Amino acid sequence: MTDSSHQKHTEPPQQDDDNFERDLQEMLEDGPSLNEITSNVQGGTPNSVSAQFAEQVGPFAAGSSPGGGPAAGPVDGAGGASGVGGIIYNSSGTRLTRSSTVPPVTSNVPLSNSRMQVETSGSVGNSPNGDFVPKPIGSSAQNKIDTIKEWSMNTFKTTKQFLSERFGKASRTVDLELEASIESLRDTQRKYSNILRLARAMASHFYNVVQTQRLLGESFSELSQKSPELQEEFIYNCETQRTLVKNGEILLGALNFFISSVNTLCNKTIEDTLMTVKHYETARLEYDAYRSDYEALETGPREAATQAKLQEGRKKFEEHKLKFERLRGDVQIKIKFLDENRVKVMHKQLLLFHNAISAYFSGNASALEATLKQFNIQLKRPNAEKPSWIES
Repeated sequence: MTDSSHQKHTEPPQQDDDNFERDLQEMLEDGPSLNEITSNVQGGTPNSVSAQFAEQVGPFAAGSSPGGGPAAGPVDGAGGASGVGGIIYNSSGTRLTRSSTVPPVTSNVPLSNSRMQVETSGSVGNSPNGDFVPKPIGSSAQNKIDTIKEWSMNTFKTTKQFLSERFGKASRTVDLELEASIESLRDTQRKYSNILRLARAMASHFYNVVQTQRLLGESFSELSQKSPELQEEFIYNCETQRTLVKNGEILLGALNFFISSVNTLCNKTIEDTLMTVKHYETARLEYDAYRSDYEALETGPREAATQAKLQEGRKKFEEHKLKFERLRGDVQIKIKFLDENRVKVMHKQLLLFHNAISAYFSGNASALEATLKQFNIQLKRPNAEKPSWIES
C-alpha cells in the first residue's frame, strides 16, 4: 500500500507526457527551419517570417493571457505560446519549461547594412561593402614634399651660381645705379651707427657728471650747517651745483631723445630697407642661376627629349625674372623714400642737439628749457608719479 502510494506520487502521469511531446512536436513543426534562422541572423528577419509570427501571436497581442486574463509577460515564440521568464504556455494551457525567453522580433534592416553604418561612422577608410580601403596621402603632405623638393633644387642652383661667380666662371646681372645706391645706404648706416655709439657714450659720461654734481651739492649743503665761518661760501657753491644738476637733467633729456631717434632711423628704418635689399640679392642670384640653365638648354641640341626640359626651363626663368624685377622696383622705391625721411629726421635732431648743447654750456637756462618745449620733450623726474596706462 505504501509502495503503490509512493509510486503514484513519484511517477508523472502518462497523459501529461503525451501532451508535452505532442505540443513540443507542434512547436518544432510550426517554428522556422534552420536555413531560415541562418538567413535571419545574417540579413535580418524576412517579411514572410514576420507576418507568420504576427498571425500566430495575434490573440495575445492585445494583452490577454491563455486563460482569458491579462497577460503576465511579453508575448513570444510561435504557435500561440506566451512566456513569463523561463516558462512557456501553449494554447491548451500546458506548462512548458525552457532555458531562456524567445528573442524579440528583429527589424527588417539587413545586418550587413547596420554593421557598415557602425564601421563607417568611426573611420573614413572603409568602402560601402565593409572592406577596408587605405586612405590616400593627403594633399598637405604632398604639398610639403613638393615644397621641399623645390627648395632643395633652388638651393643647389643658387649655391652653384654663387660659387661660379666667385671663381669667375659665370656672369651676373648688375644694375650699376642701384648697386651704387645700395652701397651708399650701407655706408650711411655704418656712419650713423658710429654717431649713435658716440652719443650714447657722451650721455653715459654726462649722466655720471650730473650724479657727481648732485653729491657735491649735498656735501656743500651739509658743511654749510656745520661751518658757520664758511656758511655763505658753502651755500653759494651748493646752489651753483643744484643749478648745474637741473640744467644737466634737461640736457640729458635732449640727448636721450636724440639717441632714440637716431637708433630708430639706423636700426629699424634703414634695416628694413636693407632686408628688402637682401631679398633682392637672393632673387638676383636665383634669376641668374635659372638664366644660365635656360641659356645652356637653348644652345644645346634640339632633340625631342630636351623640348620638355626647355619649356620647363623657360617657365622657371620667366617666373624668377618677374620676381627679380619686382624686388628691384621695391628696393628703388624704398631707398628713395628712405633718403627723404632720413633728411627730415636728421634735420630736426641735429637742430635739437645743437641748441641743447649750446644753451647748456653757455649757461642759458631759459634757452635750454625753450629747446625742450620746441621739440615737445617731457623730462622724467625721479620723484614724479608714473603716468597711468591710459596716458601711456
